[in-house]
Amino acid sequence: MALTPVAAVAADTNGSANRWADAWTGSAQGVYPVGYSVAQPGPVGPAGPGNTAPLLTAAFPDNQARNQTLRLIVHPSVTGTSWRIRLTNEFGTRPVTFGRAYAGLQSSGANVAPGSNRALTFGGRRSVTVPAGRTTLSDPVSVKVTDAWSQRLAVSLHVAGDSGPMTWHAAAFTTSYVSGRNAGDHTADLADTAFPYSTTSWFFVSEVQAQRRDTATVVAFGDSITDGFFSTLNGNDRWPDVLQRRLDERRSSHRHLSVVTEAIGGNMVTRIGRTPGGCTPCDGPPAVDRLNRDVLDRPGVRVVILLEGINDLGGGNATAAQVIAGYREIVRRVHARGIKIIGATLTPSGGTAFGLYGTPETDAKRRAINDFIRTSGVFDGVADFSAVIEDPANPGHLRPEYDTNSTVGGPGDHLHPNRAGFLAMAGAVDVAQLERFAREPAGKRAA
Repeated sequence: MALTPVAAVAADTNGSANRWADAWTGSAQGVYPVGYSVAQPGPVGPAGPGNTAPLLTAAFPDNQARNQTLRLIVHPSVTGTSWRIRLTNEFGTRPVTFGRAYAGLQSSGANVAPGSNRALTFGGRRSVTVPAGRTTLSDPVSVKVTDAWSQRLAVSLHVAGDSGPMTWHAAAFTTSYVSGRNAGDHTADLADTAFPYSTTSWFFVSEVQAQRRDTATVVAFGDSITDGFFSTLNGNDRWPDVLQRRLDERRSSHRHLSVVTEAIGGNMVTRIGRTPGGCTPCDGPPAVDRLNRDVLDRPGVRVVILLEGINDLGGGNATAAQVIAGYREIVRRVHARGIKIIGATLTPSGGTAFGLYGTPETDAKRRAINDFIRTSGVFDGVADFSAVIEDPANPGHLRPEYDTNSTVGGPGDHLHPNRAGFLAMAGAVDVAQLERFAREPAGKRAA
């Protein structure tokens, strides 16, 4: 599907001392409840063809918000004092009105730190209506975040009336909170007593920008492995989170880097879709269709790390050539904007029980794609994730220590690495190369 373009903010990202850069992103993937959620409270119900997911039947009995408040917790990758927040109704079928919106510092649970909660405005107005298929960016709001790893933003949204279908990001791995139905506006509340329900998904919020001096954005662009499946709930230990910590530990005086995650569970590079019986709508828009929205139109982006393709193979039975053609299109469009792109090798999925992920044929295609990533010279750099988490004693499979489920316990699915695997993957990224790419003038490609 074609996505509604998100307006670029070139006027804010060029020619000023303090520019806007992304500090957090959560790719809008579709309409709740279609998608792959993780650790979501609630009974299991239908979420689309071939897929089930827990439904928030207490908070959203008819799958929409109605005169209630959502307090969404997001984790900025950098510190700052001035922020802009993007609200999205991209997959809605009717306008949604936010009567009030606030941003403050989470203290614990759904509680907001006293003195930090600030009203958001949109073109100077406290209320905003977002048309179906569109997004809106708030005016700058002042909230002081002094430690990006211990402080999180609480974005509170009052949905006035009925929302209609809710645009969401299914697998947040972060607990957020929802008031009761018809509970009204609690955006200014500091206490959490009006928020009895929890969710591990994000609704209506897709981007947080920070106004900072000399900060570049690195976009981790991918599928469920980048989205953090089998990492720990509220642990902030997806491989992009770990990469951010590595960069912070060795931060140079030249330029600060903000790593954001633009990943969707089940996502594919191509438009091939799932084989019959699969849930293509659950996978979100393919990478070639969401590239502008999630990468090219984001402010301050200097580097992309691409890890996608295993779902095209295991879920859609794509050929290696089809995936490589998708890579070439993405690289061409990224380079046309003067942005560097690092290709990450596809991690193994041998033994996976669902779809075609665990077959020898899929592994052969994966190896052909990885050879292309490593040797073609199309990418500006390579992050060899496969090399660090594939079991040398059992090629085509994850190392046993990386093949357990960190989120809910128990064995893994032989596809998604756990927290230990994400630590190893982040360690495979050349952070010195990232810093060098961020310092190079736009348009200069690495040799």
